[in-house]
Amino acid sequence: MALRHAVLAALLDGELSGYELAKAFDLGVANFWHARPQQVYAELTRLEEDGFVAGREVVQENRPNKRLFRVTDAGLAQLQSFTAVAAKPSFIRDDLLVQVQAAGHVDTGALIERLTERAAIAREKAGLFAKLLRTMRGECTEEEFLRHGAHVGPYLTCRRGLAFEEGNREWCEHVIAVLRDRAENRAGD
Repeated sequence: MALRHAVLAALLDGELSGYELAKAFDLGVANFWHARPQQVYAELTRLEEDGFVAGREVVQENRPNKRLFRVTDAGLAQLQSFTAVAAKPSFIRDDLLVQVQAAGHVDTGALIERLTERAAIAREKAGLFAKLLRTMRGECTEEEFLRHGAHVGPYLTCRRGLAFEEGNREWCEHVIAVLRDRAENRAGD
């Protein structure tokens, strides 16, 4: 997947400024595609040049003017082509996993600290995803929203982000418990 597809998908629900799009990436899209704000702005420029998004200037009083972007018919066709192609399987590339791989041969005190930090980050991110899901659902139950909600795509990707972060937290906590148990067993020998 290219950044362009993630940008196009993020613009499907309406016009956004570059700033709003960068914030959307930070909050919602970041669970499956990470991009720095400058990358998002550069991609918007390319997408506009290619005719996949259209921008319009909005004049603001007492503030600089801003540009709002929306997906064009050509952009929708680009997304349609993208969704018709088989997705490549994802893979994990994570320094923490390499560190855990070496756990049987290194002092695990610092490793437990890293795992504790990662678990805390995952817990916080999971909380943000849960809050975002509640906001998207509004007064609907999840079942009602999944059947009739207007923005089911962002909701489903947010659910994946929540499951990912909950899985990260659970795994970190499990590894911490295993490492502590092993350390206690060695101390008792």
